[in-house]
Amino acid sequence: MKKKKVFALMMAATLALSLAGCGGSSSGDSKSSGSSDSSSVANKDKPLCWFNRQPSNSSTGELDKEALNFNKDTYYVGFDANQGAELQGEMVVDYIKANADKIDRNGDGVIGYVLAIGDIGHNDSIARTRGVRAALGTGVKEGDEVASKPAGTNVDGKAKVVQDAKIDVNGKEYTVRELASQEMKNSAGATWDAATAGNAIGTWEASFGDQIDIVVSNNDGMGMSMFNAWAKDNKVPTFGYDANSDAVAAIAEGYGGTISQHADVQAYLTLRVLRNALDGADVDTGIGTADDAGNCLKEGEDYRYSEEEKSYYALNVAVTADNYKDFTDSTKVYDKVSKQLDSSKSPSKKVWLDIYNASDNFLSSTYQPLLENYDDLLNLKVDYIGGDGQTESNITNRLGNPNEYDAFAINMVKTDNASAYTSLLSK
Repeated sequence: MKKKKVFALMMAATLALSLAGCGGSSSGDSKSSGSSDSSSVANKDKPLCWFNRQPSNSSTGELDKEALNFNKDTYYVGFDANQGAELQGEMVVDYIKANADKIDRNGDGVIGYVLAIGDIGHNDSIARTRGVRAALGTGVKEGDEVASKPAGTNVDGKAKVVQDAKIDVNGKEYTVRELASQEMKNSAGATWDAATAGNAIGTWEASFGDQIDIVVSNNDGMGMSMFNAWAKDNKVPTFGYDANSDAVAAIAEGYGGTISQHADVQAYLTLRVLRNALDGADVDTGIGTADDAGNCLKEGEDYRYSEEEKSYYALNVAVTADNYKDFTDSTKVYDKVSKQLDSSKSPSKKVWLDIYNASDNFLSSTYQPLLENYDDLLNLKVDYIGGDGQTESNITNRLGNPNEYDAFAINMVKTDNASAYTSLLSK
């Protein structure tokens, strides 16, 4: 699935201005090896970027350090899941405090919410579930962490993985209850499934619809499915995550809010770490340190870097009725890093990149279009491979000749499965 559209992008008027705000990196990484023809470099030594799904144990969340250190030019790019999860939880709490008298639809003094969980073994899904429960006070500790397992149906408030909480609004005390939650996994095994979420809200509505005051989702794909199926017509605020274009637009129609995970920064970083390695440049070039074109991000504002984890994390922003108009175009490149690289210094290179699920709303309608914008700027010819969201082999079977490529960007179906790719690159 190779891109066909060329995006025209404006060059910055003054390089000096863009250089002025960019300091050195705190990462301390050394420079990569010099640029070489793909045929002369072993596949195991070619630059590799894991993105969107961090190599890790899906049961414990422990990072797969072997995959993250596959070679010296291996990195992960994602977003700060915990910071974003906290933001989503705070966004819901702020909305309740501002609108408690309106959203308690049946006036029973209980603010009931339902929660769509994307993937019980996915670190981002776990963080978002914990973030909402922690902010609302409905979380129950399991060891040192808030439980992230689905509660099932909990209309009576007796589930073990959540608890009722209290919130005071203008002198009136309300009970907050997680009425139901489940993993949105379809019969074929695909998680984060929007259709399953749409069916779930129908089931919940039929059983206890008058008690549902808020809908919360681990992402906008599931959130919008529930919003369109039921919440919109019943004026029930829905909160998602990803700042997908349709979700941002729906805020004007009652969608409660979403979280931008700075996909524009993530997409740039995904390709930028590969570009730097291919050029033999320091990994921080064009990231925390301005490149020759003036591209530069600000650490602590746009992203953070973990040297121990070899991971770049974009920072999140809450999108609500107050600021949603600033996020209506989710595929626009980030102005700070929108300048074309000189092809004489950064010559054309070929990259193999997969999207684990071609039907995923965020990845297909936001992330990939951003990648397609940035690959031109970075002089990279990218082959985009769309997976079925269910089996790793649907993707790995299309990595039959890695010798054709200079670098790889991998989005796994399951976070445990890094070895399915590294074994191919090690041959």
